[in-house]
Amino acid sequence: MTTEKNAHMDLSTDGGSGSTNDEYEEYADLGATTSDAMEIAESSMDRVRELVPDETLEDRLRQKAVHATGDPEFQHLVRFAGDPVRTGARAVLSEQPIVTDITMVKAGITGRGHQCPVKKAIGNGSELAAETGMTRTAASVLELDRQGVYDDAIATIGNAPTAALALADCIESGTRPAAIVATPVGFIKAAESRNRIRAVATEYGVPAITTVGRRGGSGLAAGLTNELVHVASDVRDGEVTLETAQTESNRHDHREVER
Repeated sequence: MTTEKNAHMDLSTDGGSGSTNDEYEEYADLGATTSDAMEIAESSMDRVRELVPDETLEDRLRQKAVHATGDPEFQHLVRFAGDPVRTGARAVLSEQPIVTDITMVKAGITGRGHQCPVKKAIGNGSELAAETGMTRTAASVLELDRQGVYDDAIATIGNAPTAALALADCIESGTRPAAIVATPVGFIKAAESRNRIRAVATEYGVPAITTVGRRGGSGLAAGLTNELVHVASDVRDGEVTLETAQTESNRHDHREVER
């Protein structure tokens, strides 16, 4: 049985609390740095594990989705293309970039347990956006892709459907991220963008974590990405072996049905 372990957060290079007390390290990414906060965080995750299976690495991502949204039903909305948990963890271990769509998602990425550079796409490609009229987030993805930033990186999109659509175009043109986390939220193009990510990810063999339906958002994308960091931390500390860890056994319904 694998369990979600938020331990081993030994680096505090970005947004960390700076605490060196091992008692508070396990849930430091959740903001728990006092005994009361630790008790709340641990109780919360214990409750999540009562509601979500705890058998595979993929279950850890489902647990994180439920914890981030407060909705037990969200475990059924998570989709995996390829083997994104393992490829994502390996990317963390090899210190590949984590590239987010917007500032809010970047702010949610833990600064502990990894040495990956964390970049945001927004703010790049302003000239392309002005010239073409496309959204700033789409233009920023295309600009970073032109620079080769997405190859072998973890691409995390939590807000902008047009960023996900642009990334899908880049994959069709040959870009190969190590893993994608795509949970853009909203009523316009959000579900469509995640459908497209799933389609190109499957066609071109790019591992991806997505959700179905309209719900999603920056907090969810950051939480799922952070769990890839936590898996990598557990691998580093010998708690998990990626080569032998239990895999999905078709227990879950993974039909591509929008809700």
